[in-house]
Order: sequence, then structure tokens, then C-alpha cells
Amino acid sequence: MARAQRAKAKRVWFWRWRHNSLRRHSDVVEARIVLATWMLALSAGAVAGQAVAAQTDHYLTERRAEVHAVAAVLTEDASDIAPTTTGFDDGRVPVKVRWTTADGVTHTARMKVDPQTAAGTHVTAWIDRSGQVVSKPPTATEKTLGVVGNGVLVGSGVCSTVLAGGWLVRRRLLRRRLAEWDAEWKRVDPQWRDRSGGRG
Repeated sequence: MARAQRAKAKRVWFWRWRHNSLRRHSDVVEARIVLATWMLALSAGAVAGQAVAAQTDHYLTERRAEVHAVAAVLTEDASDIAPTTTGFDDGRVPVKVRWTTADGVTHTARMKVDPQTAAGTHVTAWIDRSGQVVSKPPTATEKTLGVVGNGVLVGSGVCSTVLAGGWLVRRRLLRRRLAEWDAEWKRVDPQWRDRSGGRG
């Protein structure tokens, strides 16, 4: 005997938005909350992401404008400098470098270079407005990645936070709906038992 195939339940899309006898007021409220949550999450995420991206772009642009590159020369061998062991550096060592500005004034400072760099090697040093050696500013590609990365990170974080809040509200609505179903079942069940003669 052929095995009866189980009928597949047909999924009804947007049933909370359609008029039907099974739809409750809480279903309508939940549907509106879901819609509002997604709209708020997407808009808030987009606004926050764009704001952070713009702020990051402004900061990196200002930093780039505040420093300039100079041609410097090492005045000592980097191999003579003991590397630091803080666990946070990239293996480079700080050595003394010298450069001369356009007005003929000679400056010296320390900057990090590879430990194999010998004295007399010409290097590019980045100087801020106060004349201090600073780290190299990000390239155009690094700047773009930083701007986009920060924008996406903050935007997705805000979006996720809003969606999590909407999920908590829906959980409360689900508990309320289950309580309503339970109360209605307690009211209807005795009537069904009376009709079927199955009281008790």
C-alpha cells in the first residue's frame, strides 16, 4: 500500500497585514513594530555610519595636512641600538636622524627604522608643525579603508542594536499573545467538552 504523502503547509506571506479571522490585534502591532524596527535600524545605521565616516575622513585629512616629509639621514647604526621588548612594537628600533630645513637650520631627532639600517642611510622622516618626528600618515588607500571600515562598523553596530531592541519588544508581545491564547482556550475548552459529551 502506497504511503500517503504528507501535505506540505503553504506559507502565507504578510499574513499579519491581511484581514483574516485568526489575526489578532497583537499580530497587527507586531507587524508594525517589525516594519518600524527595520526602517529605524536601516536609517539610523546609515546616518551613524555616514557621520562616523565623515568624522574619520576629516580627522585623517587634517592629520595629513599637519605633517610633511623631509629627507633625513641616519647618524648611527640601527644595529647598535637594543630593540625594545614591550611586546607592542614592530621590531624597528629608534635611531638618531638629521635633516636640514629650507632655511638652513639643521635638526636632529629619533625615528624608528629597521634594525639592519646603517648610518648614512637616507630615509624619509615625517615632521609635524612643532618639528617633532611623527608616524607616517595613512596613504590614500589606507585612508579610504579606514573611512569605509569605521563607517560600516559603527553603522552595523547601530543597526544591530536597534534590531535587538525590536526583538526584545517582539518577545514581550509573544508572551502576551501566548497568555491571551491560554486564557481563551480555558474559556472555550469547556464548551467543546460539553458539545462532545466529554466533560471531565
